[in-house]
Amino acid sequence: MMPAAASLSAAKRPRLGFVGVGWIGRNRMEAIVAADCAEIAGIAEPSREMAAAAAESAPGAEIVGDLDALLALGLDGVVIATPSALHAAQALKALERGAAVFCQKPLGRTAAEVVSVLDAAERADRLLSVDFSYRWTEGMRRLHALAKDGAIGDIYAADLVFHNAYGPDKPWFHDRRLAGGGCVIDLGVHLIDLALWMTGFPAVEEASSDLFAGGRRLPADADAVEDYAVATLRLATGAVVRVACSWNLHAGQNAEISALFHGGEGSLSFRNVGGSFYDFTSALLRGTSREELTAPPDRWGGRAAADWARRLAEGEGFDPSISGEMQPVAEVIDRIYGK
Repeated sequence: MMPAAASLSAAKRPRLGFVGVGWIGRNRMEAIVAADCAEIAGIAEPSREMAAAAAESAPGAEIVGDLDALLALGLDGVVIATPSALHAAQALKALERGAAVFCQKPLGRTAAEVVSVLDAAERADRLLSVDFSYRWTEGMRRLHALAKDGAIGDIYAADLVFHNAYGPDKPWFHDRRLAGGGCVIDLGVHLIDLALWMTGFPAVEEASSDLFAGGRRLPADADAVEDYAVATLRLATGAVVRVACSWNLHAGQNAEISALFHGGEGSLSFRNVGGSFYDFTSALLRGTSREELTAPPDRWGGRAAADWARRLAEGEGFDPSISGEMQPVAEVIDRIYGK
């Protein structure tokens, strides 16, 4: 197997394959096509209709039956947008065959699955990225830069919310064996990632949670997955983070998404507009004043995928920093679930 830097630098436009081209997979494909830095060589999707629709964005792509057939095309990278139960196994297979990986969250259903993929990427020296897409909104990137520069002092508290009033419509989301959990691993994973990213990924000293399904508290050994959750994290910095997420909550709008970070010299605000899943504002708060920083429109959905493809085209291999970010998030999810 050739080292990643040698093999990919020679191919200025890496050959990519997509496994799963539902709405998210197709959106990420379109973002990579727009970035004009890679060739879409193959598509593996059980739905003929979805495969055909995706192929409209990549007319030169070969439609194949499964991941094995996709990898047989001799790819430099694979984009995974399949049900959560498949992520770790598919990522491992791709990495073992020498392909870099861009994967939808969660990378695995447990921290053990996540670590196995991280280890495989390091062994293969292949670029691995996970689609924590909210980091790539204009608003969150602006807030992250301000926090890093000390604009609000040290963050001592954060409150993050993601309520989806519709909830997922596919049965596998409600099967613990397939999904790994409910709204926490589906939505809360984004909030935990944002909280740790904004605070520099300190150690999480304590994690407590309350999980509900249908308005009733879930026992520890329940087969059902949670549709409402509240978690509190206490960080080594002394900061406290509160996270709340849900499916099918009576929210009065499609979604409620927000993140507030409080420091001794101000606060940073990120929130959705009018119940939207896609439109956000961000602001710097000081006392009773509010400085608006960003507002819609912002086409952020495929930025993480396009960034991965560009880095791949530049010959990047394994980035060790991903282990220090993906593993802590997965470990917090495990602790919320009492694992």
